[in-house]
Amino acid sequence: VPAPGREAARRPAPPPLRGEDNALVRPYLLAHERKEEARRQRARRRALWLAVHGIDVGPRVIHGVEVTA
Repeated sequence: VPAPGREAARRPAPPPLRGEDNALVRPYLLAHERKEEARRQRARRRALWLAVHGIDVGPRVIHGVEVTA
């Protein structure tokens, strides 16, 4: 009980949460993205390794034109 003539000390309300500041993403979505990125990285590394050994596995379509080997 506050003393007579004095208001109770109140803390200011915290600012409302902003969606941009919080990472509210389901973990399985992040896991899927990580797996896909890891798969793409493996493919890039495999293509580089094969290129070093003289095997071309480059893109089959460049600028919308199909390229034949």
